[in-house]
Amino acid sequence: MAESRECEQCGTVFVPRRERALFCCVRCRGAWNRAHLGDPLAEASALLWSVTAMSEATARLPQAGIGDRDQAPAVIGEAVWWVTLVDATLVRHHPEACDAVLAGQFAAQRPLIEQTLAGLRFVRNQAGGEAGLARFAQAAAPGPGGRRRAAHRLAVEAGAAAGAGLAAAAARAWEMTRYRAYQAQLAGHTIGETFRQAATFLTLTAARAGSLADLASAHAHNGSN
Repeated sequence: MAESRECEQCGTVFVPRRERALFCCVRCRGAWNRAHLGDPLAEASALLWSVTAMSEATARLPQAGIGDRDQAPAVIGEAVWWVTLVDATLVRHHPEACDAVLAGQFAAQRPLIEQTLAGLRFVRNQAGGEAGLARFAQAAAPGPGGRRRAAHRLAVEAGAAAGAGLAAAAARAWEMTRYRAYQAQLAGHTIGETFRQAATFLTLTAARAGSLADLASAHAHNGSN
């Protein structure tokens, strides 16, 4: 049975059709956004800064090679943090852009993108800092020729242990959904593969929202004055 939740605007209890639904209707979503809207340029700047930080963090993942066992959790943790932060920002403030970009993907890609992001939310919620992230970082075998390249994978064993804990504690339905998404799309996959797909989708969504384009235009205008 789907988990019910309270609308963040009016408090009405409703059954969301998807995990990211926070409001019972479009009217409540619009009212919440109007009430919480600050300086549009400042918000666009924060989003641009976050997307840039996400891109830089995911770009560092290939340097977290097999020999960097101590460094890998920190590098992976930073990437998890920025991806899930940008994801949460876009879901809350630009849901139409999220839906539009998702609809523009091939039908087979849509569930993969949604499950990848849900799985990363599971890692974020379960990791609990670098020590916890170490459970999710697993070094794979060297590539052809024995070269020590970025081959860390997201661990299957850590996800299974966390999933067992969720079941024992009668965890919320959405967190179990995230756990299943983790098992299906992240566990055993290389970190580059996982984060590249998520970061690409989120960057496209941010651009679709208009914030990045507007901010870039404003910066260009200010720089010319």
